Amino acid sequence: MQNYKESRPWGTFENLLDEETCKVKQIIVRPNQALSYQYHYKRSEVWTIIKGVGTFTIDGVESTVMPGDVLQIPKKAKHRIKNIDTNDLVFIEVQCGEYFGEDDIVRLEDDYNR
Repeated sequence: MQNYKESRPWGTFENLLDEETCKVKQIIVRPNQALSYQYHYKRSEVWTIIKGVGTFTIDGVESTVMPGDVLQIPKKAKHRIKNIDTNDLVFIEVQCGEYFGEDDIVRLEDDYNR
């Protein structure tokens, strides 16, 4: 599954590493697009912003993020990011936990009705 790339309504993600205890992705969010407001039961995540400017929400609290920012997302924390820039927002996501399947995404709000 390494280097697997997938398109989504908000942009793309590419798997850079897929191991038993962690998964690493590069995520690209197009301008004015957002990931769903979601949480996970079986994994925590750390996001490192590489390029662009966004609005990050965790458990209802919003903040502006930019390159160099590192975001800690514990299991079950509700989170999302929106690109508020005119260029792509790019970040590296490191998932740690017991399971990394896309079916561990619990969507609370989604701009694309998924």
